[in-house]
Parts: sequence; structure tokens; C-alpha cells
Amino acid sequence: MALMFPRLARNFIKNGYFPTDEATLERALSALAPSSGTMCILDPCAGEGVAIAEAAHALGREQVTAYAVEYDTERATHARNLVDHCLQGDLMDTLISRQSFGLLWLNPPYGDLNRGADGNIGYPGKGRPRLEKLFYQRTLPLLQYDGVLVLIIPIYVLDAEFVGWLTRHFADLRLYRAVDTQFKQVVIFGRRVRQRELAGSDTKTVRQQLLQAGQGDIDVDVLPDDGSCPTYTVPSSQANPEHFYRITLEPEQFAAEVHRLQGMWPAIETYLGAAQRIPRPPARALSHWHLALALAAGAISGVVTAKTGKVLVVKGDTHKEKSLTTEYRERDDGSVAETRILTDRFVPIIRAWDMTPNSPTRGQVLTIR
Repeated sequence: MALMFPRLARNFIKNGYFPTDEATLERALSALAPSSGTMCILDPCAGEGVAIAEAAHALGREQVTAYAVEYDTERATHARNLVDHCLQGDLMDTLISRQSFGLLWLNPPYGDLNRGADGNIGYPGKGRPRLEKLFYQRTLPLLQYDGVLVLIIPIYVLDAEFVGWLTRHFADLRLYRAVDTQFKQVVIFGRRVRQRELAGSDTKTVRQQLLQAGQGDIDVDVLPDDGSCPTYTVPSSQANPEHFYRITLEPEQFAAEVHRLQGMWPAIETYLGAAQRIPRPPARALSHWHLALALAAGAISGVVTAKTGKVLVVKGDTHKEKSLTTEYRERDDGSVAETRILTDRFVPIIRAWDMTPNSPTRGQVLTIR
């Protein structure tokens, strides 16, 4: 039996789920301000939906449409009662419109990425493969420009690769320590901008500070509760996301569809072709030539019992092959010209599965070409 460190065991049981503590949540929300229009906000790792629901109320519930994604079924069921739209499933198995949200509240699962059965980690980066980085890369395109990021991660995840991403994608970056220090979490605020809008000197300074914090070289101030944290205004959204759904069908959706349709295929002929009709007999008996053509074309198939008692399961087919012909011709100067001609040739194949009882070839497939 394999042994596991206690910290890793707790992480495994919780599926990397570490919800934001109440004090940190309250102070982080105080740094957000609403815009005048309607806003769309997203928590792609919502847990029970408390954080994103509180964010919606802090920004003005009537102006906000809250979206959430949660992997755990029980937590997703609870979140559906708090938000407007909630998907239960893996975030990597969703289709969500890009640049559709003014606020991205991201408290991703914590932990290292493991190799799959094929030995592939599924991480394109060059640094330490972490779940936090994977979820950041997946969700960054969903945040609209000038949108606000609230990122809650362990401080030791801030390596050179992660810090490089943050400083290339966001301006007005602020780093604070969470109130609860159990998981060594930090809260990072940022406003998404295009890379050309970033000032070089400021970016270098912020990058250095984040790297030093991740390496433990400097102390990080705790998230203030006196309102001294700069305010981040969540921009309004032009429209609700066009796409927000799970790629594979949720079990509840599948059960609802089966119940609505009263079965898997109530109208199978409609979806998979016309209803089977009883074929009418030909005007006259088919000749051997007609039978051979129909069999080779696949129009005749099934169990055939010969007068001798031989039982065959017959299936015919026809495929196209290339026939190569080479011609040689001597030129006037004595040289030889080679011409290759490829000709299409239709080859009928009839396969018969011998099911004759006590036959020496029972179970074998006989091929007639």
C-alpha cells in the first residue's frame, strides 16, 4: 500500500478544494466597485458558490449576472441556489465565450499536476507544473480587457513563470497576504490590459516584488480592513456570454432528456434514416448475374442456408483499387521513355462467415474476390 503525506492526503480528499476564509473574502470584496451598467462575473472554481454570490451582492445584485463552474456534484448543487448559472463538471470540459466577464474570481485547486496513463502531464509551460497555473491559463481568455482579476493562491506558487504571466497580462497589480495563514494564501488584484499598454519600469518593479514574495525574501502585508486597499471597478459587459455550457452532457441533463423524449430514440427513423420498408419481390426471378451484382454491392446480406445444409453469414462489398501499368517506348535518340498508368479498378469482395454445425471451417471467414 502506498503511503501519502498528511498534507497531500487532505488535498486528495478535498480534490484541491480550499475555500476562501470569511475574513479574507470580506476584505477582498471591499476593494471592488461596480460600474454603471450590467456586469457578468465568473468563479470557475466556485465550490459552494459563496464567494461569487457575495461578490454579486457587493456589486449590486440587480446589476450582476453571476456564473460559476464546480467539479464536485454536491457543492455544485449548493452553488446553483446562489448564482444565476452554474455548471457541474471539469472546467477543461466546458465551452465558455472569451472576454465575456468583467470580474474573474479565481481560487483554483492547489497541487502539482500528475502524469496520466500515457505519461503526459498536459501542461504546456516550462516551470513547475501546478494546478494553479493550468486553471489560470484556461480562464485568462474569459476575462475581458479592463476586467478585474482576484486571484487567491499559495504564495510559494509565485515562481518566475507565473509572475511573468501576471506582469504581462495585468496592470495595477497588488499583492496581499490572506487573513487566515493556514494555507499560506495570498490575494492578488489586477486589471487586464494589452501588453503594449504596460509601462516598462513599473512592470519590472512589480515583477521583482512578486518574485521576492514567492521566494519568501520579503514580508507581504495582510489584506487591510480599513479601506486603504485601492479600489478596482468591475466594468460592465456588452452582453451575456454566448456560450456557457459543458461539452459532455451532464448526468442530470441526460436523464431529463431521456424523460422528455420518453426513451432514447422515440423517433429513430427520423434521426437515423427512413423507416424500414418491406422490400417488394422483383418482377421476375433474379439471374445469377443479378444475384452476383447485388451481393457484391452489399444489397444482399445476412444468413444464407444452402440446399446442402451449409449455413453462411454473407456480406458483400466493393472497393476501388489502383492498377499500375508500365509502358516503355524508345525515343528517336535511342533513349527509353517509361510511362506509368494508374487505372481505377473496382474489386468486389464477398465475405462469408461459416456457421454450419460440425463444419471443419466453422467460425472461419471465407473470402471470395
